[in-house]
Amino acid sequence: MPDCHAIHIPGSPSLFLQHPHNIASLINWRRSIASTAIWEPMHCNAVSISPSCNSFLYVTPEGRNLSETVSVFNGNASIIKPIKRLSGSEDLLMGVPCMCEAINNTLTAFFHDTQYKVEQDDTPDTVRINKFSGLAMSVSDRNGTVLFANDTITIHLPCGCSSTAPDGVLSYAVQEEDTLSTIASLFRSSSQDILNLNPSVTNPDFIKPGWILFVPMGVAGSSKKKIGSLSIIIAASISAAILLLCVFTVIVRLKRRSSQHNVEAPEIKMERAPSNTSIAALESRFFPSMKITDMDPFQTERPVIFSLKVVGDATANFDEKRKIGEGGYGSVYLGFIGAHEIAIKKMKASKSKEFFAELKVLCKVHHINVVELIGYAAGDDHLYLVYEYVQNGSLNDHLHDPLLKGHQPLSWTARTQIALDSARGIEYIHDHTKACYVHRDIKTSNILLDNGLRAKVADFGLVKLVQRSDEEECVATRLVGTPGYLPPESVLELHMTTKSDVYAFGVVLAELITGLRALMRDNKEVNKMKSLISIMRKAFKSEDLESSLETIIDPNLKDNYPIEEVCKMANISMWCLSEDPMNRPEMRDIMPTLSQIHLTSIEWETSLGGDGEVFIGVSNGR
Repeated sequence: MPDCHAIHIPGSPSLFLQHPHNIASLINWRRSIASTAIWEPMHCNAVSISPSCNSFLYVTPEGRNLSETVSVFNGNASIIKPIKRLSGSEDLLMGVPCMCEAINNTLTAFFHDTQYKVEQDDTPDTVRINKFSGLAMSVSDRNGTVLFANDTITIHLPCGCSSTAPDGVLSYAVQEEDTLSTIASLFRSSSQDILNLNPSVTNPDFIKPGWILFVPMGVAGSSKKKIGSLSIIIAASISAAILLLCVFTVIVRLKRRSSQHNVEAPEIKMERAPSNTSIAALESRFFPSMKITDMDPFQTERPVIFSLKVVGDATANFDEKRKIGEGGYGSVYLGFIGAHEIAIKKMKASKSKEFFAELKVLCKVHHINVVELIGYAAGDDHLYLVYEYVQNGSLNDHLHDPLLKGHQPLSWTARTQIALDSARGIEYIHDHTKACYVHRDIKTSNILLDNGLRAKVADFGLVKLVQRSDEEECVATRLVGTPGYLPPESVLELHMTTKSDVYAFGVVLAELITGLRALMRDNKEVNKMKSLISIMRKAFKSEDLESSLETIIDPNLKDNYPIEEVCKMANISMWCLSEDPMNRPEMRDIMPTLSQIHLTSIEWETSLGGDGEVFIGVSNGR
């Protein structure tokens, strides 16, 4: 019997993929995939614990190198492991972000999306099987017909999120000679758990090559461990039920108390009904949201209506010490609901337009690179939005005087990851939602970073809906956005399109390269402001672009960067900053290049070893 091979995925419980007797079946992947793949995608809410998660794809490189493969699949280069085959070639287990999305405005399920540029002689089957390892849901152009060379199309790769998979869910295309038991042993799973995630498999003794199965990894273990886990689950369920009952009781008592006219109002008047906006009005205007007593707010995709007492208690009655941000539309406070950290934006009722704009968008958008809305509340002449708490603050704080704000300077590779994450979030609201949205206020202070320095786009108070057509634009009634990020057409004509967000993203890329602010004091004329855009354009007038850029690259990088990749990112920035919006790219156009820049930067960093200052901002989540 051949030796077993084991791999471990960082950041998760130890996961060993054993290959005892079915490695031979991996030798010829492409011929093993049937021409018609059949599967049922994992519908959101079926077994999901959140509208997004990290999942895995079983990928065959098909002659591509590692960088090319990760770029094609838009995967996470830091979570990828090879699986050696007897032939000497390798397949890959690739980590990808998985999110709940609607396909063709009808099917709502978990997918990971990537962009693909159609090549000559491509057919839907060759793209699905040869280019995407048999994992693509369907392949066609935007009109659902034939493929045309050089068109860029979106590939939807089915993935899964499940609380029953300790090490994540793997999307796996069935091969010849596979059985449920061999697949289960290959990925440290169990046949029954695979069946539970794949209701379309009605006969466990028959699985067809080409089908896509969702495999919950890391579920196999001793009976003691399972019994222990069951006990924990039961205890947690009982505790949660008791907690919810207590919350329900408190809310009911507060409502009864507020209805009695002879009872004095509490000292902190958190329960006074709003003058212009009520919870009932919000509920009827937008959607049938769920009350907090219906379900754990952290295990539902729909926003939860919180009582004013809950948001007040969560923030110690909006203690100033809890304030973590402030802007033109309200203040943001750190809060706690149970063991969960949350961020609560408190807005005056007069800001209802911005409140409604943000609420409408975030109720419909679920993406790993967009800040997650948990719920909302209204009352006491205020409106409240409750978000996931993104622990590391804004990109602005990490780029501009980071040491003064308690942060280590970002490494070059961290910056390329942030650029890619931010682009994915913006591209999602432009191209992959039922309606097309324009954010209208993309800037470094509206890009938040988590503990791993992964980026999320935030603050949708100025978002605008535009129709999908050949001329996607809207006319604003007033100038909105932030100086330094506004494109010429929005200043002169108040026109806002997706290209307005692209322009602002070009400024963000310039900030990542230089560490400079979008607007700054002119050293020669202190009473005047100078834009970062003018500095970038001046650098590009030089005949020696590399030397010119090196004079403005962020000193915090301490010369630790691959200059070729810096030049590529600078070129993308200038493309986005084209004065004529017709000459700017769409966000989907720059995604492949940003992905390639990030992967090449990782390879460059790896080649240097881990002892130098280049790794500041990479180790320990940075």
